[in-house]
Amino acid sequence: MLSGWGRLPRPGKEIFSEDLRALSRNAVLSRGLGRSYGDSALPPPGHLEVATTTMAERILAFDESTGVLRAEAGLSLRELNRIFLPRCWFPPVTPGTQFVTMGGMVAADVHGKNHHVDGTFGAHVKSLVLRVADGRIVECSPSSEAELFWATVGGMGLTGHILEVEFKMHPIPSPWIFEERLRLPDVDALVAALKDSAADWPFTVGWLDCLGGGRAILNRGRWAAKDEAPASTPKPLGQISVPFELPNWVLNRWSMRVFNALTYHARGNVKGLINPEAFFYPLDKLLHWNRIYGHRGFIQYQCVLPNAGGARAFLELLRKHRAAAFLCVIKDCAEQGQGLLSFPLPGISIALDLAVDENTQGIVDHLNEAVVADGGRIYLAKDAFTRAEHFEAMEPRLDAWKAVRQSWDPDLKIRSAQSVRVFGDPS
Repeated sequence: MLSGWGRLPRPGKEIFSEDLRALSRNAVLSRGLGRSYGDSALPPPGHLEVATTTMAERILAFDESTGVLRAEAGLSLRELNRIFLPRCWFPPVTPGTQFVTMGGMVAADVHGKNHHVDGTFGAHVKSLVLRVADGRIVECSPSSEAELFWATVGGMGLTGHILEVEFKMHPIPSPWIFEERLRLPDVDALVAALKDSAADWPFTVGWLDCLGGGRAILNRGRWAAKDEAPASTPKPLGQISVPFELPNWVLNRWSMRVFNALTYHARGNVKGLINPEAFFYPLDKLLHWNRIYGHRGFIQYQCVLPNAGGARAFLELLRKHRAAAFLCVIKDCAEQGQGLLSFPLPGISIALDLAVDENTQGIVDHLNEAVVADGGRIYLAKDAFTRAEHFEAMEPRLDAWKAVRQSWDPDLKIRSAQSVRVFGDPS
């Protein structure tokens, strides 16, 4: 059995090889480290094997004069940071975990705390090497096979098996982050603070207590200047592991109210230097943290709403349907990326962790209806329950993406459990 990070199992089996070109020859789908939450990296019904890229992890080239790096698709962000952070280079965009591959970053067109400044990862990708459905190896870029390139950026791995990724790293003044954290009374204050911080802070993110009256914390940061940072390189953070699956009753409204209260009072109103791992990847220090949700599993529902005022209405909808959101993260998003299915658009992104139960499908339906009405969309890399009709109503670029995909894969040989559910692919 395989699952995404949300631990909702499906029949499946991973196959591995250092030779990704050979491994992908007959595979229905490629999969990286399995950190997409839902079923986007799971095989469709009737197909068990997926080509797992993680043994194909070589850095193929790096030009220090330009920052352009080429790597195999299975290279992890954690390994990239281990090598380049001490040398004062950092990827242009990073998601909230290091346990993701370069191929996965392209397929999901990841965004981060700096979307309001630097956009999505795809904006910094120079070229891709793919094995397309008919077996050919194709290199594409914004200037060569551009339609295939932009359909692949954010295309959830459905336009071809990503073999190599070339992108531009960013030079940084030091390997340390200067961070400031502010306690705020509610979601309206948080959204206003995110917008006010955008001009001066390249990295911003908000944490919201959905169970304790809506109090919030704003985190904002920048790379520390050379003269204000220690001469030493930050050491990798220690890690502990959740050793086993916890009983479902451990995570409940009462326990999370206590945890959120402690978080709010312990983390607010401080500033100073911080290890970038702690700033960008706070959950990575707790390995297998998804086991906290027990055998029921969980989803992360993430949407973007173009109207900043819609955040309060969205959270009121959660309360109306008694959806216990155990984690809520809010980010400021800027211009829409060029990837035909790239997630962000100008507005506010809201990400919620929800334990799965008999009400989950109904809650997701209600949330999606609100997102459609507001002109927003959901993030496919996190999705496990969205209905095809809801996604179609959210995504005006869908027909254009389908047309490009169809031209390269008329028989839809490359597909996933998610593409069967959301795009109507054959199982």
